[in-house]
Amino acid sequence: MWDPAKYLDFADLRGRPFFDLTARIGARAPRRVVDLGCGPGNLTVALAQRWPQAALEASDNSPEMVAAARQAGLDARLLDVRDWTPKPDTDVVISNAVLQWVPEHRELLQRWVRELPAGAWIAIQVPGNFDAPSHALTRRLAASAGWADTLGAIGLRDEGAVDAPTEYAERLARLGCQVDAWETSYTQRLHGENAVLEWITGTALRPIKAALSAHDWQRFRTELAAMLDEAYPPRSDGTTWFEFRRIFVVARTPE
Repeated sequence: MWDPAKYLDFADLRGRPFFDLTARIGARAPRRVVDLGCGPGNLTVALAQRWPQAALEASDNSPEMVAAARQAGLDARLLDVRDWTPKPDTDVVISNAVLQWVPEHRELLQRWVRELPAGAWIAIQVPGNFDAPSHALTRRLAASAGWADTLGAIGLRDEGAVDAPTEYAERLARLGCQVDAWETSYTQRLHGENAVLEWITGTALRPIKAALSAHDWQRFRTELAAMLDEAYPPRSDGTTWFEFRRIFVVARTPE
C-alpha cells in the first residue's frame, strides 16, 4: 500500500527530477498528455499548466494515490502501467519513477514506440541507485538469519532492475527514435532523525513493510536505522547528505 502523505514528506526533492525530465520534452501543442504513475497528482498538475489545451490523462496502480490525485483536482483512474494502451491522439507520455517496479518495462517501451503516433514523445525517469548503501544494506538485512525466512521470497530489486542510459538509448534508437538519455546524481540534504530510513520508507521499503507484522516492521526499521546511520552519518546540524542517482530518457517516435 502506498502512503501519499509519507511520499510527500520529501515532495520538493522527489519533484526535482520530474521537472528536469519534462524540461527536455519539446512538444509545443500536444493533443493528449499522459502521466503513467501520477502518484498523488502534485506533479501532474504542472502538466496541465504547461499544456492547458491538451487532454490530460492520469493514472496510477495505487488506490490511495488515485484518491489523493482526485482530491488534487485530477480525473485520475486506477490502472496498471502494463495495461495502458495509447489513444490515437497521444502526443506525450511521461512515466516518472515508476518503471523500476515493472520488470518487463523494456518491452513496454518498445510496444509504446510501435503504438504511439509519429513524432510522439516518451519521457521516463527511474532511480539508478540500487547498488547504493541504502538499498544494499536493506537487501543484506532482509537476507540475514533473523529475517530471511520471512523476507526471502519478496524479491527486493537490485541494480538489474533498470538499465544504464546508453542501453535505453540504444534500444530506442534501434526502433528509429530520436533519443536524449542521461543520468544525474543529486546530493540531497535530508533533515531529521533517521533521515535516509524515512526517505526509503516511502518507496523502497514498501514491499518489506507489507510482508511484516506491525511489531516486526518496527524491529526491522530499528535494525536498519543503525546500519544506515553508519553509512550516512548525520551532520552536527542534524542534516544528512544522501546521494541519489537517477536515469532519464526522452525519446521521440519516428516521423
